[in-house]
Amino acid sequence: MLIKKPSDIKSSEITDKKVYLNRRNFILAASASGAAVAAGLTVPKWFSAAGEAQTGGKLDGVRQSPLSTNEKPNSLKDITNYNNFYEFGTDKYSPAANAKSLRTRPWTVAVEGLIKRPKVYDIDQLLKLSPLEERIYRLRCVEGWSMVIPWVGFPLGALISQVEPTSKAKYVEFTTLYDPKQMPGQHSSVLVWPYVEGLRLDEAMHPLAILAVGLYGEVLPNQDGAPIRLVVPWKYGFKSIKSIVKIRFVEQQPTSAWTRAASNEYGFYSNVNPNVDHPRWSQAKERRIGEFSKRATLMFNGYADQVGQLYSGMDLKKYY
Repeated sequence: MLIKKPSDIKSSEITDKKVYLNRRNFILAASASGAAVAAGLTVPKWFSAAGEAQTGGKLDGVRQSPLSTNEKPNSLKDITNYNNFYEFGTDKYSPAANAKSLRTRPWTVAVEGLIKRPKVYDIDQLLKLSPLEERIYRLRCVEGWSMVIPWVGFPLGALISQVEPTSKAKYVEFTTLYDPKQMPGQHSSVLVWPYVEGLRLDEAMHPLAILAVGLYGEVLPNQDGAPIRLVVPWKYGFKSIKSIVKIRFVEQQPTSAWTRAASNEYGFYSNVNPNVDHPRWSQAKERRIGEFSKRATLMFNGYADQVGQLYSGMDLKKYY
């Protein structure tokens, strides 16, 4: 049974994005330094002058989702300047500096495979599939840090219902744009490109899984996966693939990019599980960006009531 967790956050209690965009440079630098110290990283010299987050304009008609967490979101500054997006560099601050080269219009997403209605969607067609919602979700990364992000998007299930998977379709495979001219990190050999991820079909149909096109009520910034990305809040962040150009329905389990790179470290399911350590570090605790103290990692990232039944009877240490 799906148990909804209504949000009790008033819009007036969420810090206006203008506060983050207009702060003095020394405040921005101090905030960045605090987050970096908490994460054990060095703040790059350019960050103190970075100032403003890159956004693409307001999204109209966004409604609030009852599926949001009641936790306070991270600032727009945190969310747009501390990213994992290896297509633009492996350092957490590199995507904000390098992603300006990404062109998000025109943009199409091919939906194909074991479906009755294959189609190539223009990004603006996808936005009309379902009303856009703001969903405040926790994001937990495998390196031990976390954020709370007010995503704007629509249920992945809305798209799946449109294309009508056949009875043979068991998994959904997602592929990121491959274009080293726009994505300089793809010149490196850190991963096999393009980036690929996958979900079981029932996971993809779950109401919590969304295709995000914005955050904080505005168009998704490039460094956060523009123009469209997956968000699966009960899994580690690398499952939420960015800048999607292909969605394919398949019978066999896809091989995701990180599983291909290190199968003993990154399994297909990648559910947030404090009881299963990464081979090189514990997953029992996490540090919220902007905070200094650690907190206990929650099973399924705090969404156990909603998604636990998807894995009933599975050995979650074997199927990590």
